[in-house]
Amino acid sequence: MEQPKITVYGAPWCPDCRQSKQFLGEQRVRFNWVDIDEDEAGRKRVQELNDGKQIIPTIIFEDGLILVEPSNAELAAKLGINPKAKREYYDLVIVGSGPAGLTTALYAAREGIETLVIEKGGIGGQAGTTERIDNYPGFVDGIGGAQLADQMRAHAERFEVEILSAQTVTKIESTGGHKMITTESGDEYCSAAVLLAPGTRYRRLGVPGEEDLIGAGINFCATCDGPFYRDREVVVVGGGNSGIEEGLFLTKFASKVTVVEFMDRLGASQILREKAERHPKMEIKLGKAVQEFKGDGHLESIIIQDRATGENKELFPAAGFIFIGLDPNTAFVKDVVETDEWGFITTSETMETSLEGVFAAGDARGGSTKQVASAVGEGATAALMIRNYLEKQQGNRGYKGD
Repeated sequence: MEQPKITVYGAPWCPDCRQSKQFLGEQRVRFNWVDIDEDEAGRKRVQELNDGKQIIPTIIFEDGLILVEPSNAELAAKLGINPKAKREYYDLVIVGSGPAGLTTALYAAREGIETLVIEKGGIGGQAGTTERIDNYPGFVDGIGGAQLADQMRAHAERFEVEILSAQTVTKIESTGGHKMITTESGDEYCSAAVLLAPGTRYRRLGVPGEEDLIGAGINFCATCDGPFYRDREVVVVGGGNSGIEEGLFLTKFASKVTVVEFMDRLGASQILREKAERHPKMEIKLGKAVQEFKGDGHLESIIIQDRATGENKELFPAAGFIFIGLDPNTAFVKDVVETDEWGFITTSETMETSLEGVFAAGDARGGSTKQVASAVGEGATAALMIRNYLEKQQGNRGYKGD
């Protein structure tokens, strides 16, 4: 489906604006952002559209439709995202549409297992918002994350996998040998088996000012937000593979990218380290700890401390991008299946969790390697294990593989 062209009028300090921008970014919908604090014409346009009132976000679509302070459900409806699945019962419900979830879906559906995928964000998970993936076998010149995600989705849908987007799973219960999955909208779906592939989210620093300025200068997605900082200086916190990859991507827009790393050396691979160290737009600061994000409604500066000397220094970037690791999106099942001390789901050798009939794969599974190729492998393995489980539960009826 061709996505509409959208203009979002808002301001960095507006939480509803941040919500709409995040939703559109997760759905990989391109939009023009107009900051009415900086754009007088934009501010007047908002007032014209709202009878003299300054109400944001005000969102204008290519067909002329205007949404004011829309909910995610209203945005989903406008984008043609179906808010409810076609049926109430499926053989398999998959939570998460990253590489692990989509691979399990197409393997399962290919063998006649009726499959529903429920995804709260954008199809493809974090892989879908990655600028470029260079280490996935078969793509010699690399492939854009969004392109790979779109191809995986098309592959799954070829085998009639149903994908329910922009819906958050809030609860999973086991009742009489079946699983009941409840979404945020209150809809319930019953299944014989469940795969948990909810993925991970970027970890936060937990320092003063961070929470208040998320979406107002503090970001976690270079692909989504990098274009907003064209010809301006930005800071990337974290020198691992993610931090350096995203930092290199940001050099396409920013005039300068400063990488702040807590340790005394970059944790990224040698190839990435070498690229960063020789890039004319990048500066690496090692052994530095972020102490505080400062700003009134928008990020104005970052206080960093030299870990060796204790000396503080203030940086004045237009934005900060944080890439310091991953936390699993498993809060909704923490009381349902066993997790490790970090919240990652523990599984048996057959990918099954502590709850019979519920399996896990991908980045949220304890022991996973957080790589696209391994997520695909885990997804394929999980599908075979789920098939075996269903055969045992249903007397080998209708689940015979090729």
